[in-house]
Amino acid sequence: MKRIRALIFDFDGLIIDTEVPCYQSWQEIYREYGGDLPFALWVRALGSSYEAAGFDPHGHLEQLIGQPLDRAEVEARRARRELELIEAQPVLPGVEAYISDARRLGLKLGIASSSPREWVDRHLRRVGLDRHFDVIRTSDDVGRVKPAPDLYLAALEGLGVRPDEAIALEDSPNGVTAAQEAGIFCVAVPNRLSERLPLEHADLRLTSLADLPLEELIPLVEKNGRR
Repeated sequence: MKRIRALIFDFDGLIIDTEVPCYQSWQEIYREYGGDLPFALWVRALGSSYEAAGFDPHGHLEQLIGQPLDRAEVEARRARRELELIEAQPVLPGVEAYISDARRLGLKLGIASSSPREWVDRHLRRVGLDRHFDVIRTSDDVGRVKPAPDLYLAALEGLGVRPDEAIALEDSPNGVTAAQEAGIFCVAVPNRLSERLPLEHADLRLTSLADLPLEELIPLVEKNGRR
């Protein structure tokens, strides 16, 4: 029977809910110009990036209103609003317990995030979790972000574990696909946005990490593995 040696966390929407603030800040900008940003369009980039999803929110807004924007000025205002909203967000339920239990059980901890390293580090420091991870791999480290498996493969290499020795914790379909393409058992823990998306391909789905203690998850994965 395999032995689980590591946990690999997604960041946005899994450790901290940064995704609702991001979408809300874009919605506010669109409404300011009399436009609307449909969830179905924006959500293509959830767990990935605008570039990888082929979606340019500034360009889309310009098409809607029929004129060019001062993109730098608009983005500066939007980013300030997003940060204001994020800084009011706590660590999501169950995350700190999983980190504490993983350390007690001797597991290694990693992060695989499609966001830039500066973004991840900044918000981890704010909530006091920056010291807990052995490996952090971000969009700065790979050529392709999720749903490609590159981030998870890089995290596995950094942690020195095989795919069947790790568990991935994700909130989005793109993230689940990335983890599974890397050969890792993936637990989907959707947030207020991603709960509206198809996550049936996950190996296990939880409403919250607080729903299933890590000490119960590990033997389940060790016994059953990928479905």
